[in-house]
Amino acid sequence: MDYLLVRSLHIGCVIISLSLFAIRGLLMLAGSGAYRNVFFRYAPHVVDTMLFTTALMLTTILHQYPFQQPWLTAKVLGLIAYIVLGSLALRPGQARPRRLVMLAAAMLTAAYIVSVARSHSPWGALSWL
Repeated sequence: MDYLLVRSLHIGCVIISLSLFAIRGLLMLAGSGAYRNVFFRYAPHVVDTMLFTTALMLTTILHQYPFQQPWLTAKVLGLIAYIVLGSLALRPGQARPRRLVMLAAAMLTAAYIVSVARSHSPWGALSWL
């Protein structure tokens, strides 16, 4: 498959996935029950599956693999942190201040992952300084 097409799909999935997460987090912070909507319950799973699939396709196309490339290792470790923080932020029954901190931490982790992807450095945005 064409590298640019897979890369574009991957970037599109990142944008959609982060947008859905942010919207769900804001709806929960606002106390709205809309985050329980069927769309918000299933769409993230579909998008994240596509995101993961395109990530695997890119590693295969480029022959660059986590734990062989430091920047990809940083992305995988950042992804694990993002998933944990996101799960804590969206978990029902959490106090609002804790949810807010976890949501902010998850979004900062996502920004780090994007900066690592753009710079191809485990230092992320700091490598541009």
